[in-house]
Amino acid sequence: MFGQYRSQSDSLDKAAEQLRSQLSSLPQLLKLCIITQFYPPDYAATGQLVEDLAKNLGQFNIAVEVFTGQPGYAFDQTSAPTVEKTERLVVKRSPIARFWLNRIRGKATGGLLFCCHAVFYLLRHAHRHSVLLVTTAPPFLPLLGYLAQRCLGLPYVCLLYDLYPDIAIASQVIPAHHWLARYWRRINHKVWQRAQTIIVMSPAMKQRIVDYHPDLATKVSVIHNWADPERIVPIPKNRNWFAWKHDLVEPFTVLYSGNMGRCHDLETVISAAAYLRNKPICFVFIGGGAQRQQCLEQAQVLGLTNCLFLPYQAREALPYSLTACDLSLISIRSGFEGLVAPSKLYSSLAAGRPVAVISEKNSYLGQLVKKTGCGAVFEPGSAKALAKFIHYLSLDVSAAEQMGKRGRSCFEKRFTPAIVTKLYASIFLKVASLKEAVPSSLVCNRLERGKNLK
Repeated sequence: MFGQYRSQSDSLDKAAEQLRSQLSSLPQLLKLCIITQFYPPDYAATGQLVEDLAKNLGQFNIAVEVFTGQPGYAFDQTSAPTVEKTERLVVKRSPIARFWLNRIRGKATGGLLFCCHAVFYLLRHAHRHSVLLVTTAPPFLPLLGYLAQRCLGLPYVCLLYDLYPDIAIASQVIPAHHWLARYWRRINHKVWQRAQTIIVMSPAMKQRIVDYHPDLATKVSVIHNWADPERIVPIPKNRNWFAWKHDLVEPFTVLYSGNMGRCHDLETVISAAAYLRNKPICFVFIGGGAQRQQCLEQAQVLGLTNCLFLPYQAREALPYSLTACDLSLISIRSGFEGLVAPSKLYSSLAAGRPVAVISEKNSYLGQLVKKTGCGAVFEPGSAKALAKFIHYLSLDVSAAEQMGKRGRSCFEKRFTPAIVTKLYASIFLKVASLKEAVPSSLVCNRLERGKNLK
């Protein structure tokens, strides 16, 4: 099953060595600027992923400067140093604090203020950089890339974690034919046309963009997210302090860890918990978001004593919270396939636990899980089928362990920082117009092809 993975991994290793050799012979560092509102100590997954990427790019002779905001989701920490420096990484933060974080309008206002400050940052420092990477945090940030290229001549890459305005429409924040949605899509097209490359998180997300704008097909590269294989490793529950602390060692434990936002189907999970209320099975919800309180209240109304709700955990505790379970849950609500890409998939695979995915039929998540044999897939609303699967695994420990091992094996061959960073480095080098670059298409397309999942 994994013979193809091995040959592809060997090819990527050769490409990486060639890329690293070529970069080390350059007279100066490639200087990359990353602009994103979220960055540690924020616990937002996108910020943590950017931090990993920024640190790992140093091995490819790429110096990175990150411009980001002050923390808004960092437990008790409300501020961070305005400048932090290491050998090949500089982090600069806007002095503007965030406010009204629990309201959509407050988040939008904070995002606009951050973008305004980012404009002044670029006016002062754009000349020092070779390439600009703009994320969708906040959603309208890629417009800065367009302005930087038109006004300052700085080439840019768009990193799309989410697709807007589609998410706002699917969440019923704005109607599909609202003037804002139409205007936003026109701006997106102009921004993406000018971008050197558009990086998305999944094949489904790429297809969404190509359906809207067929002319952009050759510009879109799929690079999946990742997790740290050395920090997150399979830990038996009986040797896990987090499992002991929360009495999770004995019962079969089902974990949902991460954002409980509007994009996620949690009703199916709560209903499955109701089916299993009389079984020695515990459902643990770790995180926050728009649906957390609703889920908590629903569990209380149903009298579900088998549900435990915990807040977001510090990054240092994640290796233990993620392995204090026997099964991990990942869910995407109907209509959101291709609009978001849950980063929790990769940490679940790294933890060596089987996964149950709730998503639309034939989703990319479902295809990966089915073809690697690391779990099972259920359509939204299939609570009874999900409950049967959970009950089956609770009775067959060996089956659960084998699924977890297959997931970890798949993860090690495809979704580690070492593998993913090579893909980003090749793209940045290509964008910087260095003739020695390894063409990103030769590497990135290997992850896009459906046969990679076989």
